Amino acid sequence: MNTEVAPLNQGTVISVRGSVVDIRFAQSLPPIFTLLNTSDASVRIEVRTHLDANTVRGIALTPTQSLARGMTVDDSGGPLLAPVGNAILSRMFDVFGNTIDSGPALDNVTWKSVHNTPPKLINRSTQAEIFLTGIKVIDVLAPLERGGKAGLFGGAGVGKTVLLAEMIHNMVGHHDGVSIFCGIGERSREGEELHREMSEAGVLPNMVMVFGQMNEPPGSRFRVGHAALTMAEHFRDEEHRDVLLLIDNIFRFIQAGAEISGLMGQMPSRLGYQPTLATELASLEERIANTQAGAITSIQAVYVPADDFTDPAAVHTFSHLSASIVLSRKRASEGFYPAVDPLLSNSKMATPGILGERHYNLAQEIRRTLAQYAELKDIISMLGLEQLSAEDRKVVARARRLERFFTQPFFTTEQFTGMSGKLVALEDALTGCERILRDEFSDLPEQALYMIGTIDEANLEPESKPNKTKLEKVTPTHDEP
Repeated sequence: MNTEVAPLNQGTVISVRGSVVDIRFAQSLPPIFTLLNTSDASVRIEVRTHLDANTVRGIALTPTQSLARGMTVDDSGGPLLAPVGNAILSRMFDVFGNTIDSGPALDNVTWKSVHNTPPKLINRSTQAEIFLTGIKVIDVLAPLERGGKAGLFGGAGVGKTVLLAEMIHNMVGHHDGVSIFCGIGERSREGEELHREMSEAGVLPNMVMVFGQMNEPPGSRFRVGHAALTMAEHFRDEEHRDVLLLIDNIFRFIQAGAEISGLMGQMPSRLGYQPTLATELASLEERIANTQAGAITSIQAVYVPADDFTDPAAVHTFSHLSASIVLSRKRASEGFYPAVDPLLSNSKMATPGILGERHYNLAQEIRRTLAQYAELKDIISMLGLEQLSAEDRKVVARARRLERFFTQPFFTTEQFTGMSGKLVALEDALTGCERILRDEFSDLPEQALYMIGTIDEANLEPESKPNKTKLEKVTPTHDEP
């Protein structure tokens, strides 16, 4: 809990409308973003607007059921604070810095304001370095950047959280720095599941979890991302450690901002979003940076409303990212997991100078092959495969085998699929793609490349593979040559 601060002055509640609270102060008005508390600290309010010389309007960060007109509110004398320091490792917090994991009380922590400015341009590092995930389709076609921001885009139910959980499993154990998971407006059960799984995996000692779940007021959901970033900045700037920041879901941050904007009576902009959408998102995203002291590498799930990638929330988020991993509902329905769309996903790291000539040229050849196959699909569906030229039939065969090779069994879904998870090194993934493009597996059925790790596993006969019946049910057959 925050250390008690003597109130500078007291105010009186004059109106309560949902999460919007108006408070009159007789002495002096508290500054914007000041935290106000009721006497028993059951209700906490953040000042958002000065209405006149004596009145402020704030947004409650807690439910307001116990609040009434005439009640007194204490000025805390400062903004919302977050705990920082090594003592927060392996713990789970809410937006106020309270532990919610039933563990012992916190000792030796420092409290810092959640409102920090991004690092100056002169302090940022310009070194470009790849951040490997062990997931074939991402490492080959849309590699992540150390100290960069990657987004997992997709509509409801296409596998964003599963893919994020797999990245946590693959990277947290091999990540030398600190990992911080920030849950913004997601399901409460996911927090409990993540804590249990990370504890069983033995990676909690270098991990911190911060949650503002979907049942909490919009003020709490809006600030939990700032609280997590404050913790990440401490480890980067003070401890000089690399930080892996995982956010699920950045759209809920934007959604909470839209709720607050509507509650405050601001005129909405396009599609009902807040007029300050770009500013609010930038104030969060620009704090995620690679500096001389260390790097904050962020992977963010981004819900796309109604699968519409022109939605303002998706468009504004795209502009901040160094890698965009787009999940496709069509690929998920065809049984390709992870359901990453290889043609829509991209990365600013995909240049010859960073990846090297071999990796870059291979990625371009893969994209070219898959794009040609996408163009030929209409001809195949209307006229049949036999109407294609011999060269086009080879392109189709390569593309279909590449699609299946890019599927991968996950560690986090073993209990559902019955298949053991695979972690694939970049060199093995590149070698597999090269051999497929050289038609080395043209004699093997496509099924042999589905849900494997390295390409060497494809030499097994399909009959000897585990769960053959399960695989057959989900392997696409609608345009089988």
